[in-house]
Amino acid sequence: MSDRTTDPATETFVAHRNLLFTVAYEMLGSATDAEDVLQETWLRWIEVDLAEVRDQRAYLVRITTRQALNRLRTMTRRKEAYVGPWLPEPMLTAPDVAEDVELAESVSMALMLVLETLSPTERAVFVLREAFDVGYDEIAAAVDKSPAAVRQIAHRARRHVEARRPRETVSASATRAALESFRHALETGDLQGFLDVLAPEVVLVSDGGGIKQAAVRPITGADKVARFIVGGAGKKAATLTSDLTVVNGNPALFLRLDGELDGVMAVRLEGARITGLYYVRNPEKLTRVASETPLARR
Repeated sequence: MSDRTTDPATETFVAHRNLLFTVAYEMLGSATDAEDVLQETWLRWIEVDLAEVRDQRAYLVRITTRQALNRLRTMTRRKEAYVGPWLPEPMLTAPDVAEDVELAESVSMALMLVLETLSPTERAVFVLREAFDVGYDEIAAAVDKSPAAVRQIAHRARRHVEARRPRETVSASATRAALESFRHALETGDLQGFLDVLAPEVVLVSDGGGIKQAAVRPITGADKVARFIVGGAGKKAATLTSDLTVVNGNPALFLRLDGELDGVMAVRLEGARITGLYYVRNPEKLTRVASETPLARR
């Protein structure tokens, strides 16, 4: 793309790149696959006669959505062969994303997992309508459905998500406070400290991808989760440290063993207690958070 930096096609693509990436990422839960989708979008975009395009932003979103849908269907087969629970690839986000409550929730680990329970078309419709406020006619063109069918899909997907998403929105400051308590318990091995901050029904999901050790099934209940974490930390000879960061629009923790990144811990909060812990250890999903510039507001 460097040879075409002054032409209108490149300028338009670059202007909307953040938006297109976020659309693809929310549909796929994988930054690596989202980048591939953007490359495919670019290759199709440079072949378009711009004089024939009435709304360039809408056209780019349409191409991105179609490419992401194709990728999502192939990813479904990959996930079926995945070892242990699959979690979205964590994405560093700038602090201003955390202050935008709607955007922060739309890319949160908790909501991304809910989106995994939708069909590919339902997910595309939900993301475009709820996260980006795209009109039904534009969505219909992107997913090859009639506007009436898209309205029905959007209603069905919204009802499905609402039944499974957190019941209340928790501020970034409340999340940071809970994470600080969790972090202290983690670094001191304080079992009671964990029990004080974990909700009785808390669920821990860990993703090692068959490369790093992780629980093969979600662990439920504050006592079981706390003992699993304390027991796991106690077995490691290395020094465990943690740093607060912002991942997927919400405060999270980088966990390090002897200074090396071991994983990213994201949380779901309801009230003042943690109801979900999402620990990504698969090194293939950690390369970006260790090196990339945070995603900013679109």
